[in-house]
Parts: sequence; structure tokens; C-alpha cells
Amino acid sequence: MPAPDARLVAESATLAYDRRVISEGLSLSIPDGSFTVIVGPNACGKSTLLRALARLLNPSDGAITLDGKAISRYRAKEAARMIGLLPQSSIAPDGITVVDLVGRGRYPYQGLIRQWSSDDQEAVERAMRATNVSELRARQVDELSGGQRQRVWAAMALAQQTPILLLDEPTTFLDIAHQIELLDLFADLHADGNTLVAVLHDLNHAARYATHLIAMRDGRIVAEGEPRAVVTSALVRDVFGLEARVIEDPATGTPLVIPEARSTRDARSR
Repeated sequence: MPAPDARLVAESATLAYDRRVISEGLSLSIPDGSFTVIVGPNACGKSTLLRALARLLNPSDGAITLDGKAISRYRAKEAARMIGLLPQSSIAPDGITVVDLVGRGRYPYQGLIRQWSSDDQEAVERAMRATNVSELRARQVDELSGGQRQRVWAAMALAQQTPILLLDEPTTFLDIAHQIELLDLFADLHADGNTLVAVLHDLNHAARYATHLIAMRDGRIVAEGEPRAVVTSALVRDVFGLEARVIEDPATGTPLVIPEARSTRDARSR
């Protein structure tokens, strides 16, 4: 039964590539207004789930619904005005500049009658300022470092100005300072009332920023809820196969996962 406050819902969805089934009978509700983070080991189905929520992968059974309507029934531009996606990896057209790529985030709002406007330009400028890429505006995207490119793609997603934003490993290629900078930006977007769904590899980042956490393994959801209730030593062992202590983060009060060193494990097994 979908949660009453959920706009984006998976209902008994089977997700597959050709005949290779990734998840079967998957059901979940993304709480509206949440910062939901999906965690789990590599190849557990996290990014596949995000692709389905983004309307890029149609379930072979069941449904992904947005506001009670199968997401596949929305027109592309209509869906793109409600859900934005920052993909795991993207390829920019040859020779495109930063400002032109960010401007493509305004595509869902363009049409035969409505052309580029001052609102579009302001959305682009605001997105570039937020992601700290304004000074790169005239540079070609393919000349940038991996971290710079990731921030430019984030700016394009922000320029789309959707109430729901999906983020597939958004901190890839970023150093630790820029990881926190970008996650703080997403936290601000959430505080402004947006619904965010992110796939993150760093469990401590997930526990710090998420309001709702989903843990996956082998294409299944094994736990979900508020991070303090979900992130335990038992869950880390069950999902990641890792022995770890979970303590309270002294800075935020959120769960902090401390993996056991090999020497500690070896000493305990003697």
C-alpha cells in the first residue's frame, strides 16, 4: 500500500534488462519532501531502481507511478518538468560550453510559443552560482576536470527546477571538500521543500544527509526508514559483509560507521 504522502511510488515492479532480472516485485514509496538515499553494495540494483524512477527503464511487470499515474504515460517534457535526473555518467556534445550545457536544463520549458526568457536565464545563472561553476561558463565542457564536469552536470539538473530530483552517485570524481559542498547544496534544496532521491556509496554521508534511508541487496530492499533506525552494525554486516561499529557522530548525532581493522578481527579470532 503506497504511503499517503508519496508522489513517486514503485508498485510490485520487476526491473530487467532484456531477460536479466535485477529486481522482482519491488515496492516502495518515496516520502514527499524527503531526502531519500539508497545504499547497498555494487550491482545490487540501486542505479537500476533510480533509472526506473526517472522513466528511463520501463518495468516488465508492475508499475512506477507519479501522482497515481503510470510514469510511462506522461509525455517526455511533462515528466521532465516534475522529475530531474543527475546521471552517474554523462557525455557532453563535442565543443559545448558550460553555459550552453546548463541551459539545456531549461529544455522542458521550451516550445513553439514559449521561447527562451529572462526566467530561463535567471534559472541558469542561479544554478551555476549554486554549484560554483559561473567562472567556467565560457569553457568547453570536455576541457574540464572530472570534478568540474560533475558540478556542471549538477548545475544543469538544478536549472531544470523540478520538485523531484534524482541523483545517481552525484559525488563521483569529487574530492572530499567538493563532495560535502555538493551534498550541502542538495540539503539546502531539500530544506526548500524539494524531494531528493540519491544513490550514494558512502554510508556515512548517507546517514548524515538522508531523512529516509533505503538499504538494498541482491535487488531487494532489506531495510528502510530514518537513518538512526536503519544503520546498525547488524545491517552493515548483512548488506555489505563488513564488520563495523556504529556510534553517534559527535558533529551531527547521526550514525557513524567505523569499519573494524583487519588486525582487530585477527586478534579477536585467535
